[in-house]
Amino acid sequence: MNILAVETSGEWCSVALWRDGCVDAREMEAGQKQSGLLIDMLMALLAECGVTLKAIDGFAYGAGPGSFTGLRIACGAVQGLAMGVNRPVAGVGALLALAEASGKSKVVCCVDARMKEVYHAAYEKRGAEWRVVHEPGVYAPGDVPALAGEGWHGRGNAFSVYGEALRARYSSSVSSVDAAAYPHAREIATLAAPVFARGDGVAPEHAAPQYVRDRVALKIHER
Repeated sequence: MNILAVETSGEWCSVALWRDGCVDAREMEAGQKQSGLLIDMLMALLAECGVTLKAIDGFAYGAGPGSFTGLRIACGAVQGLAMGVNRPVAGVGALLALAEASGKSKVVCCVDARMKEVYHAAYEKRGAEWRVVHEPGVYAPGDVPALAGEGWHGRGNAFSVYGEALRARYSSSVSSVDAAAYPHAREIATLAAPVFARGDGVAPEHAAPQYVRDRVALKIHER
């Protein structure tokens, strides 16, 4: 099975090709330039691996939460490519992908959502499966949900941007942090593999971003 995956929920633009468990990937810190880079990166990766679009069995994308523009870019690109070759698509949570890359079993993910808020989720791995402890949500840094027990690993740039507030909130539960971690297409592809294997991909027109919140800017009085 061949899966092509993209992730553009933040500052990084990444693409990955999953082939029966082996993953080739490319990434670039793109800022606001994802739309101009993504397709070229995808085509270069396919050419490098000697794979055509018709050989792709499923297309996966980082569904969010994250930058609204970035989420639409990933979703739209996958929709267009999948429609062209009549293949299913799968959206994978960006915060779950962040947890998957950690190698840890108890992970709390916190990503800067701007507007003095963080995108937050917590997961615990049991065997090969992730259990959702806290669904993705958006919170003020000091109001993120509490975590039960100790030994949690924190991931995401919010631990740098809002480090003081998050350390105060999680002083007794989080024992390690990787504030430089960001969601990557590699894990989007890996997490999408069992979805496609079960036949649970959806038609391209049903793909949609996971925004979590419904506004992108503070009002004047909030600023």
